[in-house]
Amino acid sequence: MRQLTVKEACHGKDNRHKPVLRALIMKGIKSSMKYNNHYPNLLKPIKIGNLTLKNRIFSAPTSLNWGAVDGNLTPETIAYYELKAKGGAAVVTMGESIVHTATGKSHDRQIELDNPTSLVGLSLLARAIKRHGAVPSAELSHGGKWGGLVSMAGSMKEGRVAYGASDEMLAEGPVKEMPEALLLEVIESFGKGAAVLKRAGFEMCMVHAGHGWFFGQFLSKRTNHRTDRFGGSFENRARPLTMALESIRRHVGPGFPIEVRMSADEFVEGGIDLQEGILLAKHIEKQCDLINVSAGMHEDLELYLRTHPTQFMEKGANVYLAEAIRKEVSVPISTVGGIVDPAMMEEIIASGKADLVELGRPLLADPYLPQKLRDGREQEITKCLRCMGCFGESLKTETTSCVINPVIGNEFNESIANCQPTERKKVLVAGGGPGGMKAALTAAERGHEVVLCEKTDALGGALRFAKHVPFKYGLYEYKEVLEYLLKKNGVEIRMNTEVTSELVEQEKPDALLLAVGANPITPKLPGIEGNHVRFAQDIYGKEDQLGDTVAILGGGLVGCETAAHLARLGKNVTIIELRDDLAMDADLFYQTAVKGDLRRNNAKIFVGSAGRKVTKEGILISTAEGSEVLVQADTVINAAGYRADDTAFQNLSDAAPVVQRIGDCRRPGKVTNAVTDGYYMALDL
Repeated sequence: MRQLTVKEACHGKDNRHKPVLRALIMKGIKSSMKYNNHYPNLLKPIKIGNLTLKNRIFSAPTSLNWGAVDGNLTPETIAYYELKAKGGAAVVTMGESIVHTATGKSHDRQIELDNPTSLVGLSLLARAIKRHGAVPSAELSHGGKWGGLVSMAGSMKEGRVAYGASDEMLAEGPVKEMPEALLLEVIESFGKGAAVLKRAGFEMCMVHAGHGWFFGQFLSKRTNHRTDRFGGSFENRARPLTMALESIRRHVGPGFPIEVRMSADEFVEGGIDLQEGILLAKHIEKQCDLINVSAGMHEDLELYLRTHPTQFMEKGANVYLAEAIRKEVSVPISTVGGIVDPAMMEEIIASGKADLVELGRPLLADPYLPQKLRDGREQEITKCLRCMGCFGESLKTETTSCVINPVIGNEFNESIANCQPTERKKVLVAGGGPGGMKAALTAAERGHEVVLCEKTDALGGALRFAKHVPFKYGLYEYKEVLEYLLKKNGVEIRMNTEVTSELVEQEKPDALLLAVGANPITPKLPGIEGNHVRFAQDIYGKEDQLGDTVAILGGGLVGCETAAHLARLGKNVTIIELRDDLAMDADLFYQTAVKGDLRRNNAKIFVGSAGRKVTKEGILISTAEGSEVLVQADTVINAAGYRADDTAFQNLSDAAPVVQRIGDCRRPGKVTNAVTDGYYMALDL
């Protein structure tokens, strides 16, 4: 007997078809209910304390410089954390909630758990996280000596005494040894803070015992020189932490999971090393339900970049520390730091290196990463670039953003913007770089008819060349995601097509979005037109044609990244920069990272120096000391910057009812400018 199709069963008049229809439908429902089994370990539930968590992905604690006003959460902050819960993370952890405001508030806008008015915001946040099926947690913190000193992104604490483990004299000011009576008060405040969280509806908590904050200052022999019961032996130095864990358990009762974040290695002389990290984990495992193994410390910027590995480091650079500790303890272990690839996440858990992964920056780049994995939509995941743009923005404006996700920092307004009804329009996008691609995709997702024209034979613009640079490969992956989504959402893509007035007249779009990029600047130097002079954008994929020695004119971000790439290939690289430092158009974190990479790969650097003449032998420069030096080079690379190309806008400004510029043709900048422009210009349509 022939098996009926669903269509035949639906339209058949014979009731005998009904059971067949039900069976076919149920078969389809059951098959659709299966989650993506490419990640069976990552997506497998796990029990922590009295909680069964839906997967092994935690949203790591991230702190916001604008997180609170007068110690209270803002609606914007609640929306920031809620998006992570909506995206499918099992646990969403609020960062740096301060347990003892008088001595421990290291940043201006941290949540104050000892502030009676904070309960309302905390309760609203807990509800927002729980309504998406995630578990709300919060990081219990105290800045230690940095509660009275200027710390990274912090400000002066007028009238504050800086209390640390021991007396110190730092460049930021004097530190006094915390008296025992005050120390006991601070220790007890951890328990009281946990009780506030539980009352507000939080279902677990994390104790921050790493990165050189309060407990780290007591644990480290480098900073703890006490002679009382809180100094000397390891057990004594760990006593403040163990007493705090006892206080928390006393206040929250059994079953409420307690997580401890620790630095398994501070990577600083005299500080905590892996041997002591293992000792600490074994010492506290019976007092907690989960240990989050991190690394580094915040006091030194280069060590801070080890805590948050940049694109110049290997992915998952700190996983080996979690693996070492997991072998020694029975309590579950989580790992954190530069883990951006789902395949790596799965392998970490499958191989037993850790039981969970905690993602900070990856859930800024794509908050929906967990849900996309479960749905089998790996191709749609926007992976974190590890570029530190989020940290850089926090220093610059005290807000948060993501280079490739314009929603971050705008979560509260996002829900409003996406609710606005739109009339279907025809949208013509000129330029297939990151801004044009993001604009076309956003417009298509909003229901518009979209045509994207690219004058070359490939999409991606500058993102294409990242394919050849290991530390920038994430940008190429981002291009691939955008291209996949453009096709999935039905965007008509026309290659080798330049948008002209004739084309606009023919298409008659309701909106014309111009994303045609910028033109490189050519300095007025004798010899700059020589055959051995190249623009930085033209050397990728052709590195073997450059010779062994390269001089780069321009030490901004483009010049430094080009130099770092070529130096890694073993070429002798020299950078000539007019200003007094390199990468001054980058944020402090990325500037530190790229300069460190250049130093490790022996790049030669002339700052405060100007190019005078390009010769067959290289480039003649005047140095900061006033002398003339011939920098010998087989190839001279021009990385002097870019100028907006406004020709298209001048010609087409009245060609459609709406004409907008996107990205570099509006103002030359970073990828984030183009992506943000593209997203919001399209959202306005």
